[in-house]
Amino acid sequence: MKRHEALNWASSFLTEIGREPQAGELLLRHALGDLSRTEMLLGLNEELPPQQQEVFMEAVQKHGEGVPVQYITGFEEFYGRRFFVNKEVLIPRPETEELVYEVLQRSSMRFQDAQEMKTIDVGTGSGAIAVTLALENPRLTVSAVDIAEESLEVARKNAADLGAPVRFIHGDLLQPLIETGEKVDIVVSNPPYIPDREIMELETIVKDQEPFRALSGGQDGYVFYRRFMEELPLVLNKRSIAAFEVGHDQGQTVAEMLRITFPGSFVSVIMDISQKERMVIAEIGF
Repeated sequence: MKRHEALNWASSFLTEIGREPQAGELLLRHALGDLSRTEMLLGLNEELPPQQQEVFMEAVQKHGEGVPVQYITGFEEFYGRRFFVNKEVLIPRPETEELVYEVLQRSSMRFQDAQEMKTIDVGTGSGAIAVTLALENPRLTVSAVDIAEESLEVARKNAADLGAPVRFIHGDLLQPLIETGEKVDIVVSNPPYIPDREIMELETIVKDQEPFRALSGGQDGYVFYRRFMEELPLVLNKRSIAAFEVGHDQGQTVAEMLRITFPGSFVSVIMDISQKERMVIAEIGF
């Protein structure tokens, strides 16, 4: 079997069972030793060695059964970097890159003269947000917390692989900081925000594969945001930023929560590239 024949087979197979045919290309590149797209295309007429053919066909079958491509290849791209992922963490999404961008822009404007901006990423999962912030702006002193030690193992690996100076903390939301009396300038989080009733309506490739704890926002989707409103005042400095990713219909509600919690703050709801409400950011203490 030549490479182009393998791709054609994968495309037909995945299309027939309702999966994205483009996944075949990603899986072939992985089977070939993580070749670039250009390298793969230049060799489309090359024979696929039996061992690589077997690896490729098994990977396509797995994806057909509902395993995300990223859990098969073991990585996802985020903000131009490759992050290791497995079933213990949510797969980083492009929308979350926009949250990172907004935090970088606003922190640079708001703390122009600061030598250090103490930052915490809550519910870090793969560590994508924390690691990216630390690498993109060395003035950000970044910590990351997660309730699952299994997720922290993944995040620590990504920080080590990418050379990011991030401190990792095992704990529940902002409780570790509250217990020690630590204050920060920036809190950023992409918390679980999907209402439990909607999780069962998600594609099987999400609901049956990605960790439930990273998806479930409780009965109405706001359980973690309500907890944040109780905990944020205990950890944020007087002049600070709180930045959240939200569900497409949750922006105004979370924004109002922040306005009530921090009267006089400047709260903005920001659309993502698909023109859906995706980020809510509060700039506190003018």
